[in-house]
Amino acid sequence: MTNSASVSKELLQTCLDVATEAACAGGAILKSYWGNLQEIEEKRPGDLVTIADKQSEAMVLSILQRHFPDHGILAEESGVLGNTESRYLWAIDPLDGTTNYAHQYPFSSVSIALLIDGVPSVGAIYDPFRDEIFRAATGLGATRNRLPIHVSNTSELSRSLLVTGFAYDRTLVEDNNYAEFCHFTHLTQGVRRGGSAAMDLAYVACGRLDGYWERGLSLWDLAAGVVIVREAGGMVTAYDGSAHIPNSGRLLATNGHLHQQMIDELSLVKPLPFKFPFGR
Repeated sequence: MTNSASVSKELLQTCLDVATEAACAGGAILKSYWGNLQEIEEKRPGDLVTIADKQSEAMVLSILQRHFPDHGILAEESGVLGNTESRYLWAIDPLDGTTNYAHQYPFSSVSIALLIDGVPSVGAIYDPFRDEIFRAATGLGATRNRLPIHVSNTSELSRSLLVTGFAYDRTLVEDNNYAEFCHFTHLTQGVRRGGSAAMDLAYVACGRLDGYWERGLSLWDLAAGVVIVREAGGMVTAYDGSAHIPNSGRLLATNGHLHQQMIDELSLVKPLPFKFPFGR
């Protein structure tokens, strides 16, 4: 599945250690600004950015560029940097869950991934509020605070707890995940909306949640979590079960046992007949 097979385990481990260092350093910035935001910007309706995002990203960039000056970087706030011809591309979300953070709802993270030849191969997700670091690299397994993690064994939707999210343009398009949310709510023990795609994927990886689907995601939202879920024994595909395309903006991630059931149910759901935009 991944060309990281052509990369030594030693290099993957080094990249994972650097990603961990950068994620934790970015998280320290987030903690320093917690409850102290002086200004919150809105890049587009519902899409916030704060000084904490910017300073966290600056810290992460400084660490990655010091260790890997020849690699490419895609960062949420800074865009494309470095060597765009490199087979190595870092995808950085310095604050995944900015809306949560801005409202002092403690469910946010720093997410850092390395793609090798376009395939997510190294991932680190740091939750500064619980001091949890989720890490993985292809062939090296997945951990939480250095201890191995594995997806859940739940095999029936009726016994499952799922999670999803809604994109910033949800009030403007019919493909907004509302219908899927309602559909799975009736089939499961519950569907959560966390507000941080990286954290949602990390929670699937460690068995706190059984499955996750979402649309409208950026590469920096999902790449780290994809590695961690796969290395924890889970599955990540497109909605229809075909190979996941990282730049597609949508994915289905499960413990594996529920994967086909969720594919089948997603295929049945039709958009709700709403008029758009709402309340405008």
